Amino acid sequence: MNILDEKIKKTAIEVVEKNNFFLIDFIVRGNPNSRIYEIYIDGEKDISAENCAVVSRDINSVLELLPETKSITRIDVSSPGVDRPLKFLTQYPKHINRNFELSYKEGGNTKKLSAKLISIKGDELIFTNKNHEVTINFNNILKAKVTISFS
Repeated sequence: MNILDEKIKKTAIEVVEKNNFFLIDFIVRGNPNSRIYEIYIDGEKDISAENCAVVSRDINSVLELLPETKSITRIDVSSPGVDRPLKFLTQYPKHINRNFELSYKEGGNTKKLSAKLISIKGDELIFTNKNHEVTINFNNILKAKVTISFS
């Protein structure tokens, strides 16, 4: 990332946090003369289209004051969606009673698990799989995605 990209990312983080959300991902696409910035945000509650619009407007209003950002083509703000893995512990509480596909470290091995998140105690996530509880420390999770269920 160049200096301008870093400045835009810093602005995005400040605006996202000011709006009580957190930055999940910041992707820069395109060439230097025609950039597209994809900003993925999440929060402790579900993110709405209106939340994304507010963050987008706030970011743009800050960037309009910076002369070096005049060449920006587009800034897209959206929620991460179910196809993106969860990155932060604060993302998990709203997913209690949902099913997950996980990979995690345990005793030097990598394990995989399909299970339902039933509770969270500190850094410990408690899942159930076929009436068997599995407790995983958040720091041991390598990848966790919410799975969609149509039941």
